Amino acid sequence: MQAILTVLGSGTSMGVPTIGCDCAVCHSSDPRDRRTRPSVMLSYGGRNVLIDTTPDFREQALREKIIQLDAVLYTHTHADHILGIDDLRPLTYLHKSGKMPLYATPHACEVLRNMFQYIFKPTYRFGGLPQVELHPIEGVVELFGARFEPLTVIHGETPILGFRFGSAAYLTDHSEVPQETLEKLRGLDILFLDALRYKPHPTHSTVEQSLKIVEAVRPKRTFFTHICHDLPHEETNALLPEGVKLSFDGMKLEFEI
Repeated sequence: MQAILTVLGSGTSMGVPTIGCDCAVCHSSDPRDRRTRPSVMLSYGGRNVLIDTTPDFREQALREKIIQLDAVLYTHTHADHILGIDDLRPLTYLHKSGKMPLYATPHACEVLRNMFQYIFKPTYRFGGLPQVELHPIEGVVELFGARFEPLTVIHGETPILGFRFGSAAYLTDHSEVPQETLEKLRGLDILFLDALRYKPHPTHSTVEQSLKIVEAVRPKRTFFTHICHDLPHEETNALLPEGVKLSFDGMKLEFEI
């Protein structure tokens, strides 16, 4: 089945431009250097599935003219991946099949319930609420004729999730990719990898580290995401090997899901 992957956000947790920064990338006139927090949307068979609700989700949804959303998958519960959950409200009101399903690990489900008690506490009576329902990820998630396979990556010291869906995979926020996950990344058309910057970071992959993953699994096309202001788009792309590029907000890619 043909699908379209839309990059809603390609930036790091502080976004680019970064508040208070006077660097060249933060003042760049290249729109590809403007990076909101990291998220992608998969569109196929008349359905839209979102990975992560960033603090910039409202801006992203307006930019991409999203008027339908059918499900959300969460990689983990850091602020830059969940704080847009309340902005799901208008899309859940348009959702015609009961509450919109949200999928996360059992631990992440518990964190979301505690952080957003007004959404998930059934006795809350004030104001409009997102009409959502949490579902624990305990294996492959089947959504509207597509399989979303959870893939474990290490974010600092914490195991979190990436996802493989058909001929594409999306891994963000990783400092290590276990061998078991690497084996599941073979035969891909599209691979998204965390590549924060060149300088080492305790919880994120560098350009060099992610290029080693590309060498190991050899996807046809690789796109780096979760990019900070150390990597100017055009200049960095000129240095990357064939088949590897920085992603950018608004990028759209076709693939088989």
